[in-house]
Amino acid sequence: CDSAYARVFAVSRGPQPAELASLDSRLQWLTSDYSETSVTGICEQITQGGFDLRRVIICNGILHNQRLTPEKSLDKVNREAMHEVFDANVVVPALWVSTLLGHLRKSASCVIAVLSARVGSISDNRLGGWYSYRSSKAALNMFLKTASIEYARRAPQVKLVAFHPGTTDTALSQPFQRGVPEGKLFSPAFVAERLNLQLETMQPDGELTFVDWDARPIPW
Repeated sequence: CDSAYARVFAVSRGPQPAELASLDSRLQWLTSDYSETSVTGICEQITQGGFDLRRVIICNGILHNQRLTPEKSLDKVNREAMHEVFDANVVVPALWVSTLLGHLRKSASCVIAVLSARVGSISDNRLGGWYSYRSSKAALNMFLKTASIEYARRAPQVKLVAFHPGTTDTALSQPFQRGVPEGKLFSPAFVAERLNLQLETMQPDGELTFVDWDARPIPW
C-alpha cells in the first residue's frame, strides 16, 4: 500500500485470500454480491467511516467462464451469454460509479479508474469477433463518458478514466495468450504500477480519458 493512504479497501465476491492476510494492516477486505443493496451498503460503510476517497479502481469484468467463450462468428451469439457479459462488464461498474456520485460531491480530489479494453474501441475494430465482450466494453465507455458529464456538474473534483491494461497474465487472458507477441504479456504488478503512475498525474477536467497502460490515448 502507498504510504500516502491511510486505508485501502478491497471489494470482491470472495473472502480475502490467505496469502494477503498479513500484507498490510491498512488493507480492509469487504465482500459483495454486487447487488444494488450491497453496493450501496459498502459505499456508505466506507464513507461513514470518515475516509476521504482519493482513488477508486473498478476491475470487475468477464471474458469467459465454463459456460461461455468469446464468439468468433455471429452464429455463436446467444442471449444468455450476452446478458452475463453485459451484467459483469457494464451493469456492475455502472452501479459503483452511480452510487459513488452521492458520496463524492464534496471531494477535494478523486480519480475513478475503470478497466475497459482496447477491443471496445469502435474505430479500432479491424478483426471482428468477440461480439459480447467488444460490445460490452464499448457500452461501458459510453456509460462512463455520459457519467463524466454529470460528475463534472455534481462532483467537479472527480476524474473518470477508462483504462486498457494490455494483455495481463491472469485467468481472464490465459486461454488466449498463445498469440501474444513477446514482451506484450504483462504481469499484474507491472500493470498496477503503470496505472498508479498515470493516476498520480490525472487532474479533474470534466472529461473521460480512454488510455492504455503506456499512457497512449485510445480512439473511441
